[in-house]
Amino acid sequence: MRTKPSSKDESPKDRFKRLATARTRAVLEKLRVLGHCANDGLYEYSQNDVEKIFRAISSEVKKTKSKFLARYSGEAEGEFTLE
Repeated sequence: MRTKPSSKDESPKDRFKRLATARTRAVLEKLRVLGHCANDGLYEYSQNDVEKIFRAISSEVKKTKSKFLARYSGEAEGEFTLE
């Protein structure tokens, strides 16, 4: 069993890589599980249902991506600029 390194022994880059990898894998696994709902032999859904699901997912992906990209644009989330 792997032991979690203490935060004082782990660099911020290593901590990011460890957490981002685990969290990305979890998101991808949840998407795969969601895909099981596409089995129309077991579930009933409309095109509107599917569009609503993927609008919500796309919206959250855009928000999360913008948090990462804000670092490179020099803008804090919600900060006003005329540039």
